Amino acid sequence: MRMQNLVQCHTFITKKQRWACNKKYNFASYLKNSQEMKRFYILIAIICSFITAKAQFGGAASTTVGKISGTIIDSVTKKPMDYVPVSLYRSTGKSPITGVVTDDKGNFHLDGIHPGSYKISIDFMGYASKVINPIVTTDAKPDKALGGIVFSPSAKALKEVVIQGTVPLVENRIDKIVFNAEKDLTSAGGNATDVLQKVPLVSVDINGNVSLRGDASVRVLINGKPSGATSANLSDVLKTIPADQIKTIEVITSPSAKYDAEGTAGIINIITKNKNVSGFSGGFSGGVGTRQNNGNLNLNYNKNRFSLTMNAGGNLTWPQVSNTTFNQTFFDSNNAVTKSNITNGSTRLKRYGGIGSITVNYDVNTFNSFTSTIRLNQGGFNSTGITSNTFSDFTATPPIIFTNNGRTVSHNFFGGFDWNADYTHKFKKEGNELSFSSQWSHSVINTDYTNIFSRQSANSSNQLANNDGTNNEYTLQADYVLPISKTLKLEAGGKSIFRRINSDFNSFRTATGSPGDSTSFIFDPKNSNLYDYNQDVYAGYAVLTVTLPKSYTLLIGSRLENTAITGIPTSQTTLQPFTQNYNTYIPSLTIQKALTPTQTLKITYSKRITRPSLTFLNPFVNTNNQNSESQGNPKLSPEISQTVELNYNTYIGSSIINVSTYYRYITGLIEGVAAPRTDGTSGTLTTYANIGSNKVFGASFFGSVTPIKILTIRASINAYTYTPNASGAFTADQTLNGTYISYNAFASGSLTLPSGFIAEVFAVENSPRRTIQGTNPSFSLLGAGVKKQLFNKKASIGINTLEPFSKYKSFNTNISSPGFSQSSTFAFPFRSVGLTFSYTFGKLNFAADKKKGVNNDDLKQGDQNGVGGGGAAGGTGNGK
Repeated sequence: MRMQNLVQCHTFITKKQRWACNKKYNFASYLKNSQEMKRFYILIAIICSFITAKAQFGGAASTTVGKISGTIIDSVTKKPMDYVPVSLYRSTGKSPITGVVTDDKGNFHLDGIHPGSYKISIDFMGYASKVINPIVTTDAKPDKALGGIVFSPSAKALKEVVIQGTVPLVENRIDKIVFNAEKDLTSAGGNATDVLQKVPLVSVDINGNVSLRGDASVRVLINGKPSGATSANLSDVLKTIPADQIKTIEVITSPSAKYDAEGTAGIINIITKNKNVSGFSGGFSGGVGTRQNNGNLNLNYNKNRFSLTMNAGGNLTWPQVSNTTFNQTFFDSNNAVTKSNITNGSTRLKRYGGIGSITVNYDVNTFNSFTSTIRLNQGGFNSTGITSNTFSDFTATPPIIFTNNGRTVSHNFFGGFDWNADYTHKFKKEGNELSFSSQWSHSVINTDYTNIFSRQSANSSNQLANNDGTNNEYTLQADYVLPISKTLKLEAGGKSIFRRINSDFNSFRTATGSPGDSTSFIFDPKNSNLYDYNQDVYAGYAVLTVTLPKSYTLLIGSRLENTAITGIPTSQTTLQPFTQNYNTYIPSLTIQKALTPTQTLKITYSKRITRPSLTFLNPFVNTNNQNSESQGNPKLSPEISQTVELNYNTYIGSSIINVSTYYRYITGLIEGVAAPRTDGTSGTLTTYANIGSNKVFGASFFGSVTPIKILTIRASINAYTYTPNASGAFTADQTLNGTYISYNAFASGSLTLPSGFIAEVFAVENSPRRTIQGTNPSFSLLGAGVKKQLFNKKASIGINTLEPFSKYKSFNTNISSPGFSQSSTFAFPFRSVGLTFSYTFGKLNFAADKKKGVNNDDLKQGDQNGVGGGGAAGGTGNGK
């Protein structure tokens, strides 16, 4: 009789609990002949592969390695048996050296075996255990083929029982929150931005800018490494990554000292679906909809000590039209209106993107391995916009009212590659290893735009411009892990990052006296800029993990970083070169107490910095938007933040509750400050500055409950304060005083229905983000989806919708300061419906994950307008 009990004995903490559960439910009978049985054996093989016998290591070992192979055959059916675990021991050993499971033809291969005398043990539920001993390999004959091995059922027949278990959508781990994106059906057919909107504690605005707990100073990594393109145009790169490529997203709010110090809010790590497996497999997925279309292909191959993984994906949006309004008012010292700008416009935008990667791994032997990855990315967007601007000057008699129409055409392209090469050496002692990693990231950004006005004036002259940016980043890193004892572990390492950035901005304007519609452009050296920016970072760290009595764990870290910056203007005689050099000491401390096997209490202290990058430092004035110009500040210092956090996490059956409270103090707070231009023309100039400090008190909650078997409800909310304290001259610019509360929230419900149907609905709500001068837009989103699984869950087809009840969403920005006030509204079409599909093929044996390589997480990512700082595209890609 087939029982349907949900048994998850492996989730119990103690051996006693697991044994009692297994005995109660006849664990062996539950596993036999079920798909869950196969997953169980894969788990056994993975565990065996992690347990490395001391005899396999050491300087005296032979450098020759070979393999032991064979085929498991059922004695009754005479057919090969798949997913049978095979464990390798020394002939006289009691601990397994390594292990695998057989493939779909019953074959197994034990690779990387040094010459010696071994035995293999074959264990399978419902079959009598079998041991073959001895198996001898030598330097002359390192490979041993055992041929067909007959395997017989045991005398006792067990009744079949089904085990059911699923990985939760969100996991709360000791050092991070993990969002299992491949379990999220409503993200299918979207991109990385769509997935990030649903991750606890993360918020994404309309432009794709990412914040963690409301702080935009967050470092985003891809597979533990930065992409060269993300340091300058993160929001655009995220839109090129299909959601179907993403496996998990990790959120680290309190990184230890072994992480780069950059990012006051923490780290977000996007893990793609690269697999380290035996055999050949793959899958393709995608979506077609009213908003965008995408596709993704994965291929995985592993043979003996060689593995190859390939991935390619891309997306294409349909043309989308957004509407904007912009109002700017200027006042005199008596608060009387002097001038105003009112602009209405619309922009038609079309976006495309592609991303692909190839990873090659080779295990030379048991203790030496090489890995190399090359990741390519390319994308862009083209836009056409029209505007109608009315300028009023009330200081003239009679008042001057000037109406002008404009047209903007913009072409934007970005692309590049990241190439990693990593080497890992494992020593005799288990867990003792040394790794060397290197990375070369290369990215380019090309922006061309043309602004044409019906009437030319000081504030609206025809302009043609192109901005070519190149970014090369070279990284060298070494990491060492030493388990000193069962209760003490040391991690230490060093790292160097060399960034070489070039920005070439060329501006052309029509000649003086030309008619409004003139397109006879001449070079404008005053508003052109060629800039070189170099940044070198040197870092060293040490982290000590101590396991104390009474379930306490202590993590102590120390990191020192030196930053050297040089800015060299080569085409502007009015701009001076600048240099910066500073040291930053980064301590970290974590104290964790396991209250019970399912309850954990943790307190952490971390210190982080936010380095200003080229867009913030380049003193060249960006005149793309002549009503709102911007300029960098070479005198900027980095932001420094110190955070103390108290976290409580508990599991109650299948439910999860995570609660945190935290306090963050930020000095050297970097914000853009807008002020009326002083050259006699209307408009504002925004400059970046260290405006003062900010005290943040916050609390976050995440919960996941399953009130009934088929229903899971999740909710997440993070609330925090903004209490700016502007200093010096910036006190006069501060219009927001006191303490303000902001929040971001998420809720979802999912239903697992009969016949392979799954349904989900979710909602996102983010409050406006504040600065000392005003507020940036709030954001909300409503979505739903349903999916049908086919062919034993190897395929699926579904339908998703976003914002079904409103075509457009409006986003409002308001800032003010002495002398002016400014507001804008951006309306973007969000309503969409789409069809999604996926299919996987092949059969694999899963192995242990490889050592990660370079992990650069040290640059401020608030600048979304290109590698350089000389200029940005007109009408750049608002929206997704």
